[in-house]
Amino acid sequence: MNVEDAVASRHSTRGFLEREVPPALIRKIIAAATRAPSGGNLQPWHLHILGGEPLQNFKALMQERLDDKTLREEPEYHVYPPALVPPYTERRFAVGEALYARLGIPRDDKPARRRWFSRNFAFFGAPLALFCTVDRLMGPPQWSDLGMILQTIMLLLRAEGLDSCAQECWALYPRTIAQFFNLPPERMVFCGMSIGYADPAQPANQLLTSRAPLDEVAQFIGI
Repeated sequence: MNVEDAVASRHSTRGFLEREVPPALIRKIIAAATRAPSGGNLQPWHLHILGGEPLQNFKALMQERLDDKTLREEPEYHVYPPALVPPYTERRFAVGEALYARLGIPRDDKPARRRWFSRNFAFFGAPLALFCTVDRLMGPPQWSDLGMILQTIMLLLRAEGLDSCAQECWALYPRTIAQFFNLPPERMVFCGMSIGYADPAQPANQLLTSRAPLDEVAQFIGI
């Protein structure tokens, strides 16, 4: 698979087969992804990959957190700006409606939508999970470096026939994640990622999100 095909075929996968990902393969992918660029070669990312029994233990812990409605954690950051404006509001609304239409969940069925969203915290049944954390002293330039390595990982996964779903929703449970991984206090949770082989029978995996017209997002000057 060439790079262009990997970019075109990558999408947020929300249903996985039980098929195991060979440990040597995921190690190879992560090692290759560390060639991603970063300003000043800081390499600010810290990656935590879970599988097997440790992943099952973490999922059980998360289910306890979700079941206990009295537990609340202070999010690491706002996943979306509180005062989001057009055209971003329309894009976010459109992808949400398109997803739930695929799932056959109407807009007024809030409980069903919440149940579906909670599948995020079980990694949509994926056999592997990845967390990315970063030192709190790092700023927006280093956060962009995190995006560099995460995208590189996702494209390398596609090259090996694997799929993924990047999940910023994990920023909602920083204390749980920090305790599980015994993170030092100066480390913050950036995001998670589900990794595995896509389940072709999952309707959510048939969603192909739209993109804004090129002229809306790019200016070609003198070209």
